[in-house]
Amino acid sequence: MGSPVRDALLDAAADLLVRRGYRAVRMRDVADAAGVSRQTVYNEFGDKWGLAQAVVLRDNERYLDGIDHILTAHDDLYSAVLAAVEFTLELSADDPIKKAVLTGAGGDELLPLLTTQAEPVLFTASARVVEHARARWPELVGPDLPEVADAAVRLVMSHIVLPSLPPDRTARLIARLVVRALGLTPPD
Repeated sequence: MGSPVRDALLDAAADLLVRRGYRAVRMRDVADAAGVSRQTVYNEFGDKWGLAQAVVLRDNERYLDGIDHILTAHDDLYSAVLAAVEFTLELSADDPIKKAVLTGAGGDELLPLLTTQAEPVLFTASARVVEHARARWPELVGPDLPEVADAAVRLVMSHIVLPSLPPDRTARLIARLVVRALGLTPPD
């Protein structure tokens, strides 16, 4: 968890990004909304892009906390992946931050945070999934797990950016792929 000032700045920035779009948000607006100086915003995030990236990363951390909870609630890997992917796709469809990023509200400047410059989001998601899977299903420990987790996260991200099927069907597809890639047999 961040400092109270950082959290207030991220709350203000998230609200402004959703309401106005990236182009229309100024560092001064974020500072005013949080009740701090503009220099405080610059000191904390460097620039507007750093601020936007921090908003997306915090949103991702909150989402990953939900994923941890979902994975814990399932005993078998297939059910856990199925529930996690469906949760992700449904949440992303309703998440105001992701909508602002994906729809380009106020300009499409934020889209790279989930596409070409998504490394921090992808790395964090993959690492959390691997950590959780190793703790929950120790029999999966092996060199394939990080590769499969990374591929699954990237596949889910692609369906967030460009959905092609309803979330439940996409979730079944990805869950089957993950289970098979790890040498297990998915249920029919």
